[in-house]
Amino acid sequence: MTLEPSIADSIAGHALTAPASPAIIEDETGRRLTYATLHSRANRLARHLRALGVDRDRVVALALPRSADLVIAALATLRAGSVYAPFDPSTPVARLIEMLEDLQPAVVVARRSLGSSLPPGAWALIGLDADADVVAPEAAPAPEFRGAPSDLAYVIYTSGSTGRPKGVEITRAALMNLVRWHNVAFAVTSADRAPLLASPGFDASVWEMWPYLAVGASLHVPPDLTRMDAETLRNWLVAREITLAFVATPMAERLLTLPWPADTRLRTLLTGADTLHRRPPPGLPFRLVNNYGPTEGTVVATSGLVSPDPLAGGLPSIGWPITNVRAYVLDERRRLLPTGQEGELYLGGAGVARGYRNQPEQTAERFVTDPFDPTGARLYRTGDRVRWQPDGSLVFLGRLDDQVKIRGHRVELDEIVATLDTHPGVENSAVTAQPGPDGEPRLVAFLVAAAGARLSPAALRATLHTRLPDHMLPAVFVVVDALPLTPSGKVDRAQLPAAETLEPLRDPQFTAPRTAVEAQLAALVGELLGVHPIGVADNFFLLGGHSLLGTQLIARLRDAFGVELSLRTVFDHPTLEDLALEVERALLSGMEEAV
Repeated sequence: MTLEPSIADSIAGHALTAPASPAIIEDETGRRLTYATLHSRANRLARHLRALGVDRDRVVALALPRSADLVIAALATLRAGSVYAPFDPSTPVARLIEMLEDLQPAVVVARRSLGSSLPPGAWALIGLDADADVVAPEAAPAPEFRGAPSDLAYVIYTSGSTGRPKGVEITRAALMNLVRWHNVAFAVTSADRAPLLASPGFDASVWEMWPYLAVGASLHVPPDLTRMDAETLRNWLVAREITLAFVATPMAERLLTLPWPADTRLRTLLTGADTLHRRPPPGLPFRLVNNYGPTEGTVVATSGLVSPDPLAGGLPSIGWPITNVRAYVLDERRRLLPTGQEGELYLGGAGVARGYRNQPEQTAERFVTDPFDPTGARLYRTGDRVRWQPDGSLVFLGRLDDQVKIRGHRVELDEIVATLDTHPGVENSAVTAQPGPDGEPRLVAFLVAAAGARLSPAALRATLHTRLPDHMLPAVFVVVDALPLTPSGKVDRAQLPAAETLEPLRDPQFTAPRTAVEAQLAALVGELLGVHPIGVADNFFLLGGHSLLGTQLIARLRDAFGVELSLRTVFDHPTLEDLALEVERALLSGMEEAV
């Protein structure tokens, strides 16, 4: 049985009926791909992949940034009948190698600069910027492919509680269910314009790409810094006449606080990936839709419109199950719970993943037989606490385990612990998520030092950064004599103290601020990040800062010093010493202009 129409077939149809219609527009490079060009280049790469032995259920790893190349390579992989596995090229190389060794792809597609840093493996390597003939624009007939809905479409890696990432396997049928639901639910047409904002390794990128390309709409790729600042992103969305957009919850909440022009073409802002704490204000010129879904549920499992009702109590719901998805709230014995009672959310239906790649025990633990379906279908145990509301929507109440969300990313705390414990100066450790000064969760590491060891945050972060992405790096390190334990001998995270009540670990070469600007800047950064004291060599991002906090720092610098710095300045000059010099330069420039 073939899957009709597939995403690749839909795009091929648009290449025939509307060849000159824009498919992908990159702002930073000015690159524009029509549907004819996208189809042609994907076909050419698909034929090359088939020549390299890529076939049904073989994997092609894509270590590419948000770009037209990412879409071309993913589309080519689907056209070749294979499975794509996207990775953010900024992933630490050691972690990338670990995932590649687990994945055992037939081919790795990357930019030349990254490909040269990877050790030889049992895979062919295609450098898209080096092997130009592979993706040349000349037309090439599509390779013949006969597949089934149960074939895999993609694999996305998530943080794993066992100390290594887990590859979630998603079928073509599950992906097509997401695409069909989205395009019906939001009335998507070829006239729509949508952004590609999510990082490639974040499964939201799947949702951002395929529904729109399947109907002939256009994808717009903004520069990295544009998607990191709320005001800049709002201006870009308005200027590019974006009609539908997904923005992760932390950024969406900031966008809701901004004024919007009444004539903006944006009609629906989709959000998700974290708990939504804010309702849209009255008069907003677009709808806000809150979405929930684990990677194991093919991006979106529930979805619902958020009303601007200021009298509505509690947090906004996570909506209702999407088309062909079933949701159950069950107790510990997997019995159905009535409306209003708290239980664990189980997901069934079209979106359930095949399982975890090469992890049969983890798969058996999380993917269980559906007791309500006589056909032997499976349910995915989300580990999320929820309850039904009288209107049939679900309310998210938290986790049943130690998994947390950091800036929209799913993080298993035990994976960080497993990496921390490889440091020779750490006897054992525990990591918890605690609210930072901005109310958002931040990671705090508690360490028991080995005998005679002298620990430093810089060395610990260096160890972690070889294997973990930035969002998994603790913002604060605290040394303790011992970790609290439960009666069964496990670390009792609930008994770990609040980080602000303890002295954080400092580097031995700590140098206090020396100038008035450095002292004031240290106070601003310390208040923003909840870390004290701050030295001149301290790095804003290694202390727990990120792009959203960077925009807040810029606003505080504007208020305190009367200077206008860009987010790029903070990225390029992240240490207190260097950033203070940039503030002084801006002050001097302002004085010269005044004269």
